[in-house]
Amino acid sequence: MEILHVSAECYPVAKAGGLGDVVGALPKYQQAAGHTAKVVMPMYRTKFLNSHEWDVVHKGYTNLGDWWFIYTIIKERQNSLGFDLYLVDINGLLDREKIYGYDDDPARFIAFQIAVTDWLAAWKHRPDVIHVHDHQAALIPFMLKHCYRYQQLRDLPTVLTIHNAEYQGWLGWDKSYYIPAWDTWKSGLLEWNNSINSLACGIRCAWKVTTVSPSYLNELRWSANGLEALFEYEKGKCSGILNGIDTRVWNPETDGYLENHFNSKTRTEGKAINKKLLCEHFGLDEKKPLIAFIGRLVGEKGADLLPQAIGDSFYYIGRKMNFLILGSGSPVIEQNLEQARTLGEGDCSIYIGYNEALSHLIYAGADFILMPSRVEPCGLNQMYAMRYGTVPIVRNTGGLKDTVKDFGDPDGYGIRFNNAIVGDITQAVWRAVQLYDDPVMLDELRRRMMRLDFSWEISMKHYLELYASL
Repeated sequence: MEILHVSAECYPVAKAGGLGDVVGALPKYQQAAGHTAKVVMPMYRTKFLNSHEWDVVHKGYTNLGDWWFIYTIIKERQNSLGFDLYLVDINGLLDREKIYGYDDDPARFIAFQIAVTDWLAAWKHRPDVIHVHDHQAALIPFMLKHCYRYQQLRDLPTVLTIHNAEYQGWLGWDKSYYIPAWDTWKSGLLEWNNSINSLACGIRCAWKVTTVSPSYLNELRWSANGLEALFEYEKGKCSGILNGIDTRVWNPETDGYLENHFNSKTRTEGKAINKKLLCEHFGLDEKKPLIAFIGRLVGEKGADLLPQAIGDSFYYIGRKMNFLILGSGSPVIEQNLEQARTLGEGDCSIYIGYNEALSHLIYAGADFILMPSRVEPCGLNQMYAMRYGTVPIVRNTGGLKDTVKDFGDPDGYGIRFNNAIVGDITQAVWRAVQLYDDPVMLDELRRRMMRLDFSWEISMKHYLELYASL
C-alpha cells in the first residue's frame, strides 16, 4: 500500500507541536511494516533544509486566483527519516523561516495544497491513499472531487486526521477565487457560518475522518469551536485513533540527549542522577519533589493558571515542592511566570523558549509532569514522561483521559483532576507531594508506567485497517 501524507509540519524538518511529531513518526512505522509511505510539506527555510541533500523531482506552473506561480518539488536524497520526504517550494509564500504566524497564511497554505494536487495530477501512477492532516491540508479532498482540473483524481481515497479542531482555516468568501475552478453547486461543502471553513470542508469531503484519541472525538460533539453539529452529523465516518510515540527516539536507555541512561530495572538510580543534574543547573533542591511543565504558554494548555497555582501551592501546602517551567507563548503568561519565579525563588525556575535537549533531561529527571490543559486532543508529553518514569498530573480530558489512569484506581499510575481551575491543580499538587513521601508506592508507579506500550506499532495497525476499509 502506498500512502501520501500531506502536512504543514513534520519532525525534525519543521515542528510547532504534536502534528509534527505524528507526521514524523507514523510514516516511518508504516514504511517499516512493508508499506510505502511518503510525506509532502512546505519548504520552509530550516536547518534541516540546509543540512541535507535534495533532488528536484518536479516543476509545475499553476495559479492562486489571478496570481500565477512556478512551484518546485524536491526530494530528500538519503531517505534519512525512514520514508520519502518531499518539500514544496513557492517563492514568496513558502520560503519563510517560521511555519505559522504570517498575515498571508491562508494564501500560503492554499497555494501549498494546489501545488500538491497539481503534482499528484502529473504522477504516472496513483497512491492508494491521500492522508491529509489538519486544516492546512483539508481542502485537498474537496479539490480532488470538485475542481475541474483534477477530475482524473476524484476517485482517490482520502483520510483527514484532525490534530486540533480549535484551528479551522477560516477564509472570507472574497478569497474563494483562490481555489481552482470548481463546481459552484458544491459551495455548501466549503461554507460554515457564512465563511469558507477549510476543516469543515475536509470533514465533509474526506472519505474517512480520524481524531488523535477516542475521547477527543467524543468531546468534539459538544465542544468543537463551532463545529459540534457537523461532528454529530458526520459521526458515521469518524473514528478516534490514539497517537503513538516514537519509542526509538523516546527511550531513556538510548536517548542521545542524556548523559546518564537508565531502564525500568535501573529507574531509581537513573532518575536520581538526572534529577540531580537538573536541580543543580536550575538551583533547585533535589530532595523535594520536582513538578515540571513543558509546552506552549497559552490558555489552551492551561498555562495561564500556572502562576497562581504555583503561588497557591506554596501558600497552602508549604514550600515542599519545586516547579520547573519550559516553554514560550503569550507574553502576558511569560511575564506572570517570571513574577512567580521571583516570589518562589529557590523553589521555582522558568526557562522561556524551547530546548529539545533540556526537555529530554526534564522527562528523565522530573518526578511529575503537569498538564492542566483546557483542550488536549491527544497529548504526547504525558506518554513521553511515563516512558521515562515520570508521573503525569493531568486534567481529565481528551487523550489525557485515554492514556493516564489515576493511581487511586486499581493498577493506576498517574494523577488526574477534573477541572482546569487553580483549586483542582493545587489539590493535584498536594496529592503529588503526598505520593512523593511514599517512595515505595512512587517506585511501583514508575515501574508500571515504564512497562506501558504507547508505541506507534499499535496505532499504525489501526490506520492500516482504516485504509483497507476505503
